[in-house]
Amino acid sequence: MAEQVCCVCQRPVRADAPRLGKRLYCEEHYAKVLHDRKSVWRSGIVTIALLVIFAVVGVILAGIVKPLLEGTALLLMGIILAVIPAALWLIFFYLQDLLEPEPKPYVIGVFIIGALLASAVGIPVVRDLFRVQEWVGYSWVTNLLGSILVIGFVQEFLKYAAVRYSVYMLPEFDERMDGILYGTAAGLGYATLLNIHYVVDSGGVDLQIGIVRIVITALAQASFAGISGYFLGRAKFEEEPVWWLPLGLTIAAVLNGLFTVILGGMIRTPAMITGKAAAPWWGLLWATLVAVGTLGILLYLMRRANRLTLANAPSA
Repeated sequence: MAEQVCCVCQRPVRADAPRLGKRLYCEEHYAKVLHDRKSVWRSGIVTIALLVIFAVVGVILAGIVKPLLEGTALLLMGIILAVIPAALWLIFFYLQDLLEPEPKPYVIGVFIIGALLASAVGIPVVRDLFRVQEWVGYSWVTNLLGSILVIGFVQEFLKYAAVRYSVYMLPEFDERMDGILYGTAAGLGYATLLNIHYVVDSGGVDLQIGIVRIVITALAQASFAGISGYFLGRAKFEEEPVWWLPLGLTIAAVLNGLFTVILGGMIRTPAMITGKAAAPWWGLLWATLVAVGTLGILLYLMRRANRLTLANAPSA
């Protein structure tokens, strides 16, 4: 008879060891699987609040001070602004995660992988291979299909891959919550490169509009990556059906595409009515609602999964 081992650390366990589905666990890792990990939720909500404050204060200050930046100085300022959302999340996550810190190299590594995949694959595929910028606005049907089937699936698959084919396979990925944590890191990496490309391709940006757009991108990309991360966290520690991970990826991609379509309508409509561009405040509100709503739903689903596991656990 084959030796029974913990599916996380591979240490031998007894026949009556805790299990999820057919997977056995040592006591330590079974407790970790059910860990609520409040640091993830706290850092998430604090970062959302700070990003909204950052956008509002930044736009107000830029309007008052009216800095005379151009050329290289404007480009560098835009790049710095593009990095701030990820920096805020990393700082506040580690301030909240002091008791059981996640390995910093892994979190930063997934962030970098997400950024590299955006630059090397995501942006070239969407912009140069499918050339969505040339046809996606032809009609509402092409806009919707292009936003979901091209932009949504490309972005969400790459963020999913940044986690699935890196830290997901390591013993340090030892909690359900790790899926959401590393998914968020990948999403912020992807968002950072999208924002840097936006700044560089524009040769620098209007600071007021640029700050709001950077925050919108960060909130959206991190939120949708957290959804696929939730599905990854469940799949790692439970016996889920074969369609489980494709379902998570599809939900994230569809929401990504719908978000993009609705956001475009919110930003373009006021400009068409007034005849001038303005800081997309409606877009910021929409991104904030999506980020808060996604975080709340993921919190509910994760805690529900933990409650069901405890309720179905065999009594001692």
